Amino acid sequence: MKIFKTNQIRNITLSGNAGSGKTTLAEAMLFEGGIINRRGEVTAKNTASDYTHIEQDYGNSVYSSLMYTEVNGKKINILDAPGMDDLCGGVASSLYVTDINFIVVNASNGIEAGTEAANRHADTAHIPVGLIFNQLDHDNSNFDSTLEQCKNLFGNKVTVIQYPVDAGPGFSSIVDVLKMKLYKYGKDGGKPEIIDIPASEADKAAELHNQLVEMAAENEESLMELYFEQGSLSEEDMRKGIRLGILDRSLYPVLCTGAKKNIGVGRLIEFIANNAPSPCERPRIKIASGKEPKMDENEKPSLFVFKTAVEPHVGEITYFKVMSGKITEGLDLINATTANKERLSQIFVSVGKNREKVEELVAGDLGCTVKLKETKYNHTLTTKEADTKFQPVVFPLPRITVAMKAKNESDDEKVGEVLNKIRFEDPTYIIEYSKELKQLIVQGQGEYHLNILKWFFDHVYKIEVEVYQPKIPYRETITKPAQADHRHKKQSGGAGQFGEVHLIIEPYEEGSQPKTMFKFGDKEQKMSVRDVQEHILPWGGKLIYCNCIVGGSIDARFMPAILKGIMEKMEEGPLTGSYARDIRVYVYDGKMHPVDSNEISFRLAGRNAFSKAFKNAGAKILEPIYNLNVWVPSDRMGDAMSDLQGRRAMIMGMGSEKNLEKITAKVPLKEMYKYTTAVSSITGGRGLFNMEFSEYEKVPADVQEELLKAYAEEADEE
Repeated sequence: MKIFKTNQIRNITLSGNAGSGKTTLAEAMLFEGGIINRRGEVTAKNTASDYTHIEQDYGNSVYSSLMYTEVNGKKINILDAPGMDDLCGGVASSLYVTDINFIVVNASNGIEAGTEAANRHADTAHIPVGLIFNQLDHDNSNFDSTLEQCKNLFGNKVTVIQYPVDAGPGFSSIVDVLKMKLYKYGKDGGKPEIIDIPASEADKAAELHNQLVEMAAENEESLMELYFEQGSLSEEDMRKGIRLGILDRSLYPVLCTGAKKNIGVGRLIEFIANNAPSPCERPRIKIASGKEPKMDENEKPSLFVFKTAVEPHVGEITYFKVMSGKITEGLDLINATTANKERLSQIFVSVGKNREKVEELVAGDLGCTVKLKETKYNHTLTTKEADTKFQPVVFPLPRITVAMKAKNESDDEKVGEVLNKIRFEDPTYIIEYSKELKQLIVQGQGEYHLNILKWFFDHVYKIEVEVYQPKIPYRETITKPAQADHRHKKQSGGAGQFGEVHLIIEPYEEGSQPKTMFKFGDKEQKMSVRDVQEHILPWGGKLIYCNCIVGGSIDARFMPAILKGIMEKMEEGPLTGSYARDIRVYVYDGKMHPVDSNEISFRLAGRNAFSKAFKNAGAKILEPIYNLNVWVPSDRMGDAMSDLQGRRAMIMGMGSEKNLEKITAKVPLKEMYKYTTAVSSITGGRGLFNMEFSEYEKVPADVQEELLKAYAEEADEE
């Protein structure tokens, strides 16, 4: 295979709504470039991408697929990204290593939820954007309506390069206003007849051509001067202006295809080769540490891993972008994350499920290798001299949280192993075992994302699992002072156990000082605080431990044991077993035995005295409250507000942002289970939200009663 130089390479992502035809378009692009000799079909399950069993079963992309095509001495690397926004991890990693995001728009449906999501991801990545109006050969396809919707979403950046003459089932002709020619296709697409624009289209084409000239000229002062002098620009000058406009995201070119019939695809890849930026023209991935290399084949070699996958009969496949220098077969590099040495025993270029061995790849190119030992996504491989580490892809935060367990307890360990294997391929899954909740917690992007997990358990690993609502990490605290004591006494032959502890507890507020007097009924209790220890709790809040012992009623060596007993009960609160917080404890009296007193006796005495006092101190359950931002279309605002009110949300404000209406609120975590599904249902998939922990607040009385009852029933069952 030919080795391409950096300036001959174009790296593109195909993104957009599921069903917009990205995979079919990629297939036609490969065919036009002569990389494959027969076009596959998604329905026939024989396309170059979408080749895994789950993708063929679901009928759409689940992972990003790397492919390439060639045209006019240029190589176009294509990352076909998933269209479902639940699978946005593949979009994020693809945009990180490519130089332009071509959003594929179904001309029958116009702007869809996935189109908006693709645009948001492009904005986050700050990557140039192109628009491909596909499926112009379908019933109800409407170029003008789709164009108007795109201008409403993307603004005046949208610039027509091509438009269809006869959109619909008879679609066969495209007017190219850059070349000012008509491309006429046969009924099976393929190579077009390139002819002059007919008189019926001349005025429209001339108007759009002039608009394109103006948009191109605006991107460089010399072009603008030339335009004023001549009243127009040559095709070469226009291409220069278009390229500059694409690079600074001020021009979003619109191209037309009917990918299923291979209409317009050859001209599309020609446009990409001529006008899309090369890797050396775009800002490089930032470095986290070390030296910053140039996107140059003469630099020391380095690469960034953007994706890892596992395939049957092959094992682990590592996909990378060459960041500098040349990558050659047999090259030894160092993993900047693990410091281990890795050998690139083989290098491949990828055509979806097929891989072709090559001897070298240069800076800017995308490729893959196999059988690396400890290298995965977001790792950098470099030389010792270069000592470079690139910043990682920042994947979207999870939007749904569930608990998971095996139906058969003997499979519990296997479930954890399987989840870690799946996360190796999709880092947008977050897996952890919560010691506090005693549950395996799985976080993902939405229900569709979690259904994919279930598919693997059912079809690949044959393990039955249950998915259910996770417990809420409640906290317990007190609202008033209380006094209690406990004597622990045990005699069973020989030395026994004896310890007695008297203590008072009160709510702790930041900045407050220990008290010197308490009154319970008619009795006053004076405190003589000798020592104060402040313990910041791992789960939030504080425990303030005050030693008020006078007269030696409890030996100082037993005070740590009492604290240990209290801390044990703080870790398993008396009300619901949740962590307790924000409490000040005064240990002021007690008794010892000269023989039977020991640490365990005072640990148990302190634990039980604290538990008694806690229950008499106006104990309250605290629940986690989250700051919530929700973006919805204006016509769904009322439904979204009603839904939030049903979730005990406190609305904090409203406004407009991202072409949507924004609601800010505070809402209990308990009420947010599967909220992503609700937002999607209310808004037809167009809604967005994010959540961030805010604080703990007391639960309403009816909710506390419900929680206490549930905890009691659970304890009875055990």
